[in-house]
Parts: sequence; C-alpha cells; structure tokens
Amino acid sequence: MPTRKASASWTGGFKGGKGRVDGETGAVAADYSFGSRFENAGGTNPEELLAAAEAACFSMALSAALEGAGMTPNSVKTTAHCTIEKVGSDFSITTMKLNVEADVPGAEPGDFNGIAEKALNGCPVSRALTGNVKLEMDAKLV
Repeated sequence: MPTRKASASWTGGFKGGKGRVDGETGAVAADYSFGSRFENAGGTNPEELLAAAEAACFSMALSAALEGAGMTPNSVKTTAHCTIEKVGSDFSITTMKLNVEADVPGAEPGDFNGIAEKALNGCPVSRALTGNVKLEMDAKLV
C-alpha cells in the first residue's frame, strides 16, 4: 500500500505568521494562518483538512460496505464537522461529527444505519481518531 505525504511551512510568530500546506499530488495546496484557524479569515486550517480526510474516507468506506451488503449506492454525501477546543491550557480536537446522506435504492433504514456504524468503525481515518476524538454520526437515507 502507498504512503502519502504532505508538507507544511510556517513563517513568523504564532498570531502574526503565515503558513502553506501542500500535498504531494498538487490537489491540496493552501495557505493557513492563526486567523484561518481560530477566527474567520481566509485560508485553510488543520481541522478543515482533517474533516475533509474523514468525510472522504468515510464516504468510500460506506460505499464499500453497502456494496458488500448487496446495496450499491447512487450517492453518499458526508459533511464532517471537526471541533477544536481549549482543554486545560492546550488546544485539542475534541469531536468529529459526520452528517451523512445516502441514496441507496432498496435500503431499509435499520439495515442502512447498522452498515453506516460498521463503516464508521472501519474507516481508516476514523480508526486513527478513535480513542482521541469523540466520533458522532447522523446518517440518513434520502
């Protein structure tokens, strides 16, 4: 299996500095700053990138799990909300909440929800977060 990589650079101080993140493929390339992380300034931030990774990974894992159960989805849309909070004197990513909408012909809600839970527990990014970040999910058929 491949090893993926990304790089980041930072210049200047914590609040006044600026950074750049680049993925090896060139598909991810963005600036980030204190303002984009803790305020509403333009640019990306580590939490947004982690949320994107979780949403992408889970969407693929759910599609695979549904297909394995004989239910090929027309679509899976996942929005991940990654929360960073001050815990004691440090900042921590505390919660990753997924909102999932899937169009799965013939799926029953109970079966779908069980498969979605299994996919959440089996998704590689979710597994990396387990034990460190509270994982929540609201999954529904559309």
